[in-house]
Amino acid sequence: MSVRTALLGAALLVPMTAQAGTWKLDPSHSHVGFSVTHMMISEVQGEFAGVEGTLEYEVGSLDNLKLDVTVDMSTVDTRNADRDAHLAKPDFLDVAKHPTMSFVATDVVPGKKGAFDVVGDLTIKGITKEVTLEAKGLQAAVTDPWGGKRVGAKATAVINRQDFGVTFNQALDAGGVLVGDEITLELSAEFVAQ
Repeated sequence: MSVRTALLGAALLVPMTAQAGTWKLDPSHSHVGFSVTHMMISEVQGEFAGVEGTLEYEVGSLDNLKLDVTVDMSTVDTRNADRDAHLAKPDFLDVAKHPTMSFVATDVVPGKKGAFDVVGDLTIKGITKEVTLEAKGLQAAVTDPWGGKRVGAKATAVINRQDFGVTFNQALDAGGVLVGDEITLELSAEFVAQ
């Protein structure tokens, strides 16, 4: 038996791992959004257009999953230019000093029916806190029309903005405050195999 034949035979015995490895976030098919209570009666929603990230993942296995996402805070959009300008100031996001928000996964806890928790370090305004994203997805890879392999996931987390130094508020005459402390973060991400 030739060396080439032996290597080919050995390769056939190893499970295929073509879908394992590094996946890059596709920003044109991903979304980072947030919502917060306004004046105790409604919600303001917004999003960040600038997002990039990488995923280390083997399709079908959450073992050894690694996720690193960075968001450009200057791309905040709440459909109100004056509010967006205020959000960039020091009493909110302080974009001049802290231009990015990041999330780096440290652990993954499998759940039921395709759900899983991604535990990681969220950094906003230079303050890092452990946060758990409740996630779904990454069940299977699909092939796009150009031959690329893609996986997708959705995740949410609720954080307290005060924990990250986002402290601006204003008392209302009738009681309550202008801006709620709880922020719901939403991530819908599509990743392309590299």
